[in-house]
Amino acid sequence: MYQVVSDKKIILIGYSGHAYVLAETILENGLEVIGYSEKEESKRNPYNLSYLGYENEENFIGWRSNVSFAIGIGDNNIRQIVASLIENKRKSIETIIHKTSHLSKSTSIGCGTFVNKSVMVNAFTVIGKNVILNTGCIIEHECVLHDAVHIAPGAVLAGNVTIGERTFVGANSVIKQGIVIGKDVTIGAGSVIINDVPDGKKVVGNPGRII
Repeated sequence: MYQVVSDKKIILIGYSGHAYVLAETILENGLEVIGYSEKEESKRNPYNLSYLGYENEENFIGWRSNVSFAIGIGDNNIRQIVASLIENKRKSIETIIHKTSHLSKSTSIGCGTFVNKSVMVNAFTVIGKNVILNTGCIIEHECVLHDAVHIAPGAVLAGNVTIGERTFVGANSVIKQGIVIGKDVTIGAGSVIINDVPDGKKVVGNPGRII
């Protein structure tokens, strides 16, 4: 059974494109973002958040505060690295679920995952930690998504699909039922995947081909 985000105060890691979407959802859920972390203060500040410094610095205020974190970083590798840093500091990473999404009650979902608007997740799906399920994607029954996966807007995973760690599934792509996708794979937008894909490959087209 998945759990929605707690009522803790939150620091946002990252403050650009993907982080804006995440911040909007956090605020719409009635939660407080006390500020953001970046290498330097952002010139654009659409949510009027306080700049709190950089999480890689030992004196970062977040390490001394009783707060949780949300990671607004779209890059799978960087997001997983930042998540490990936060966990090593014994801080929590919140799971953020948009109110318009629908997750089956039998869904298992890891900490730090972001479920965006109009996402559908069906029965007995297992979602790892720090996953992004982006706008309007569909995850059918009994899929398994490992840690730090990013499913882009409009993508469809038919039943029993397995996605390896840090794999990116491009917008409006479709993955046939029962397919196994390895870790660190990139699937191009609009691709149709009808065969298993080994680790580390890039796949494009309909039907999908490795390039």
